Amino acid sequence: MTPDTATGRTPLRAALMAVIAVALLVLGGGLAVLLGLGHDAAQPSSVDVGFSRDMSRHHLQGVEMANLVADRSEDPTVRGLGFDIASTQTNQVGRMQGWLSLWGYSPSGGGAAMAWMGGMDMGSHSHAGSTLMPGMATEEELAQLRTLKGKAFDVDFLQLMLRHHQGGLEMATYAADHATVPAVRALAKSIATSQSGESTLMKSMLAERGAQPLPAP
Repeated sequence: MTPDTATGRTPLRAALMAVIAVALLVLGGGLAVLLGLGHDAAQPSSVDVGFSRDMSRHHLQGVEMANLVADRSEDPTVRGLGFDIASTQTNQVGRMQGWLSLWGYSPSGGGAAMAWMGGMDMGSHSHAGSTLMPGMATEEELAQLRTLKGKAFDVDFLQLMLRHHQGGLEMATYAADHATVPAVRALAKSIATSQSGESTLMKSMLAERGAQPLPAP
């Protein structure tokens, strides 16, 4: 009796299980394990850690806004965009927070936001003296968005999300060029590409609805 027969595993099943195991490893923080990363892969002040923390926080607000779409918009195009943003950015947050956990760092903390971007001056991006990262909506803007429905909601959502994407693009582009961990660079490049495309789409959607984008962050 061969080892495979004794355990009830055929060679084909064993091969399939191996493929599934590899697929699971490459998801989220598991990719770091596959690449042999550990605590030394990213230092506390590195672009990799700073980007993972700040983009996670930035994305979570994007997900919060996108999750409002299903109950407040009647436009199939806007609803589809909201679903895509919510699902994509939720997945990306899981990956970035998985890496932070693997490296032994908390999802928050670590000093001023965007300090990892070569001394970026947050003051130039602040909302009336706040320390929100570029493109992020204020609590007042979010509260207003939650009161709207129909076309009024669609326009406000598109304006806020477009500005949100424009702000996140700056971080993603910097990380794509300066991160040291290949998986972080790859994700940053993917975010920059997808958000550039979605920004172009949202500009055209606003024009179709007779509205203009908010001032860029």
